[in-house]
Amino acid sequence: MTVAVFLTALSAAMAVGAPIAFALIFCALALMLWMGNFDSIIVAQTIIVGADNFQLLAVPFFILAGELMNAGGLSKRIINFALACLGHLRGGLGYVAILAALILAAISGSAAADTAALAAILIPIMRSAGYDLARSAGLIATGGIIAPVIPPSIGFIVFGVAANVSISQLFLAGVVPGLMMGAALVVTWWLTARKDDVRTFPRQGYRERGRALVEGFFALFMPVLIIGGIKWGIVTPTEAAVLACAYAFIIGMFVYRELKVAMLFGLLLNAAKTASAVMFLIAAALVSAWLITQANIPAELSRVLEPFMGNPTIIMILLMLLVLVVGTALDFTPTVLILTPVMMPIVKQAGIDPIYFGVLFIMNNAIGLITPPVGIVLNVVSGVSGVSMGAVMRGVWPFLVSQVVVLVLLILFPSLVLVPLAWLKG
Repeated sequence: MTVAVFLTALSAAMAVGAPIAFALIFCALALMLWMGNFDSIIVAQTIIVGADNFQLLAVPFFILAGELMNAGGLSKRIINFALACLGHLRGGLGYVAILAALILAAISGSAAADTAALAAILIPIMRSAGYDLARSAGLIATGGIIAPVIPPSIGFIVFGVAANVSISQLFLAGVVPGLMMGAALVVTWWLTARKDDVRTFPRQGYRERGRALVEGFFALFMPVLIIGGIKWGIVTPTEAAVLACAYAFIIGMFVYRELKVAMLFGLLLNAAKTASAVMFLIAAALVSAWLITQANIPAELSRVLEPFMGNPTIIMILLMLLVLVVGTALDFTPTVLILTPVMMPIVKQAGIDPIYFGVLFIMNNAIGLITPPVGIVLNVVSGVSGVSMGAVMRGVWPFLVSQVVVLVLLILFPSLVLVPLAWLKG
């Protein structure tokens, strides 16, 4: 009955158009009233304590780094480098999008920011070269969702705080799955676009490629700086976020000279708006998480899944199916914050590695960003590129299926995550 109260309160709040953060607080109040321990002071204190977390400082800094990177010309030079290397291939702009998405993912950790940068630069070029716009927009949308999986990832930070697991280990564990997502996109693009009659770009010689590499060197070095610093213990994820901001600012302002002083206020304002919304959502969700624990909802779900507890693979399949369904209706961060306190006790009881679960959980939530009807990243691509939402939804399906296939492989073969993690930690 407690689960029914929680779901009814959440559905009712969302049905009347309440923002997700307020809907979560409403759920918490409903659970308090149901359990007979209503106390507004607890709600206020939990919200404050939820936002007062040093590790969460990484979220606004990575958001700001993404803003500085796009405005300072780093994103543009990454795409230009990929274009110089792969633009001459048949369907080469698709491979350019995938390579650029992987590099950008290793910098900002934001699916929406990466997708917007890719769509703004590549869709006009793909349109003029005769590419199928629906398929191209679908590819770029799916490339954008690699960002929450490859470190540095805002999603891993949120999950790590909510689940109380190592964010650094989550970062390292996400490298191979993120690369697998990119490889799946390469195969899918080759299968779907190989017969298209599109214009190719002249093959760039080593001199031109070298020039593109030199021009984009400082942008391409940024992932090495961030991920290498975390791996070798030089910086924590929060310190890496600050380092990313400082690096993007210095390179954009003094090296590429595309970042102007007059632009800073607007960039800071945009980052503050986005970060404040995310942080308030996290704080509100932690109130619901505390009440979920108090109401013993994980124990109720455990009883339902008890017949399967001896088989971690089946438990993972059932949990991932639940996440996939919820992800079609909720955005990334609310899904992570709502389901983490519910699922983590089950994960531990079933003997599943929390880091392994966290990687697949975040990947599954990232896939939710391109699943209709919500699909936030689909909206970003449509808005930036001018391609209709219906066309983007039609074009994204082959690539969506490819990402689900990767997820299934990781469920069936956990060593694909755990073995590389052990090697990277060593």
